[in-house]
Amino acid sequence: MPKTTRQGEAKQSELPSTLKKSDAKAQRTFAKAHDSAVESYGEGRRAHRVAYSALKHSYEKVGDHWEAKDHKGPSDARARSGGPNAKGATAEGVDANASKKHLLEVARRLDIRGRSTMDKKELVNAIEKENRKETRKR
Repeated sequence: MPKTTRQGEAKQSELPSTLKKSDAKAQRTFAKAHDSAVESYGEGRRAHRVAYSALKHSYEKVGDHWEAKDHKGPSDARARSGGPNAKGATAEGVDANASKKHLLEVARRLDIRGRSTMDKKELVNAIEKENRKETRKR
């Protein structure tokens, strides 16, 4: 089912809950990428993976919604390798390529305890965990 209207806007009823809480550009990015992938690959998981991949190049997941990144580009090793046989681990929407300073700021906003003593990898894991928790809660 198409995720965009004839005017190119995202259909709210077709969006995942985390995108309903995000800005209109994030919603359009996901919806248009999904619709394009459906035309190429058909409806299903692959279309959703393509849409999330497109979203992750410009947005990162913070808590229960998506926020624009400072710099566009792949968010983790899996996004960097791309393609149908992507390699590497996903960071579940966390911008694992961001600076430690940025990750500390996100961790502060999510009120993650012990963040000041964590290394970059630990911060990414803690933010992933908190994002899942926030998404489940809402």
